[in-house]
Amino acid sequence: MLNTVLGYLGLGLVLALAGIGSSIGTTTAGNAAEGALKRKPEASGSFMVLSALPATQGIYGFVAFFMLLSKVAENGLAVFGIGLSVGLVCMLSAIRQGQVCANGIVGLSQGHDVFTNTLIYAALPEFYAILGLVGALMI
Repeated sequence: MLNTVLGYLGLGLVLALAGIGSSIGTTTAGNAAEGALKRKPEASGSFMVLSALPATQGIYGFVAFFMLLSKVAENGLAVFGIGLSVGLVCMLSAIRQGQVCANGIVGLSQGHDVFTNTLIYAALPEFYAILGLVGALMI
């Protein structure tokens, strides 16, 4: 019984933590975009791409949720540990990625050509969320 409860708690954590991180990351970048639009409305497409980037970690959490769903009955404790770990990695990755994207948006609004560099820098924290998901796949 406790094994099953822990498993479902792990499922909830991976989904919730990844979603929380994505919502914080996208709103951090989105807030910067709203301010930047006042200075440079013609760059709204670039602002939108950078604002949406942290949403991918929420997708990774969703994928991990479905991957782990079938393992709850087998080993709930493992699902709990994996769910907590992947959820935390996705959450922190999305938050930090949102901060990188927000800084890139501010740079773009000031007339600097930093879109490509910002995408590259923003891909670095995303890499760790991908590693977390791959680690969950391997178990």
